[in-house]
Amino acid sequence: MCANYEPVLRPERLKQFFDVEDAGLDPCPTETWPGYLAPFIGTQSGAGTTPSRRDLRLGLYGLIPHWAKGVQQGRHTYNARTETVDQLSSFKYAWKAGQRCIVPIESYYDPCWESGTAVRWQVRRRDRSPLGVAGLWNSWRAPDGQEVLSFTMLTVNADGHGVMGRMHRPEDEKRMVAILASDEYDQWLHAKPGQIKALLRCWPAEDLVAEAAPLVRRQPQEAKQQGLF
Repeated sequence: MCANYEPVLRPERLKQFFDVEDAGLDPCPTETWPGYLAPFIGTQSGAGTTPSRRDLRLGLYGLIPHWAKGVQQGRHTYNARTETVDQLSSFKYAWKAGQRCIVPIESYYDPCWESGTAVRWQVRRRDRSPLGVAGLWNSWRAPDGQEVLSFTMLTVNADGHGVMGRMHRPEDEKRMVAILASDEYDQWLHAKPGQIKALLRCWPAEDLVAEAAPLVRRQPQEAKQQGLF
């Protein structure tokens, strides 16, 4: 499970690593939690179509399905298991509609229990390049008629993984976000569902670094969202 991460916010890194322009998007918190605004990358055309230019969007972290009564539903849907993403009502409609996205992150956080208690650890690329995580997005219509974008990150089983095997309680199943290689971005965004399952796998442990990053302050205030509802 990934509930807390550091999004890619610097325009030059978004351009260099994801080939997207920051088109004057509103500022986002430097750390993301469920219910916070953060960037994700989609395209103007859908799955199974000729690749079009990627575009950068802002959405709430935690996918809000069409049947949700409020944005609070997203607090339970910020991660989607690859094993059941095409079956659960929270995600299957976005999956079947080809509403795939890439979530640009600098690093993410998980609890390590090796000391006997939960300590927040940061996981990042060894070379400090950002991670492009496979995701799904959705557009939900609020009661007042306003459109609200939201997204989720896909996760895979990571039992036995050299880094993620150290996270969470010893008895818990190990999970990690589904990280894409940069040359897989267009395939993930545009290929048909039957052609993308192979992209959803564990990222090599030798390419990752994990270190203690204790949370020493309160969670930041939620990004201002009044204009969304």
